[in-house]
Amino acid sequence: MFSTGCRIGEIVTLDKNSINWSNHSAIVKGKGDKEREVYFNIRCDIWLKRYIESRKDNDAAVFVTERHPHRMSIAQMRYIIKQISKRAGINKVIHPHQLRHSYATHLLNNGAPIEVIQSLMGHEKSETTRIYAELSGRLRKEFYQKYF
Repeated sequence: MFSTGCRIGEIVTLDKNSINWSNHSAIVKGKGDKEREVYFNIRCDIWLKRYIESRKDNDAAVFVTERHPHRMSIAQMRYIIKQISKRAGINKVIHPHQLRHSYATHLLNNGAPIEVIQSLMGHEKSETTRIYAELSGRLRKEFYQKYF
């Protein structure tokens, strides 16, 4: 989710045949059933391939439940994310949408123009994307006050 900036609903509806491995991208269905291409990094590519190759089922979904494999629900995906954050030693509750916020903030902090971030995230309105810019600005100010 972090590598693509996808919403949780986009992740659970993702099918294996929507992935373009050679391009490190996937077609997801976002809000309003709008399709968009998202990209993922090499690390994501490696782990996603390992996961898919380890499965014994023929379900079209990328993410399935362990017992009696079928497409994972949003609630099940939230539970998995909470379990992963606990195992990682993160001592606060992690919500899936925080990964999307982190993705946008990471792009912004690395110099991506707001219009590019808007397009990558599938936002119709630039105002929606600007919320992330404000959050990032606040974070920068906190770091400035802490270290200067």
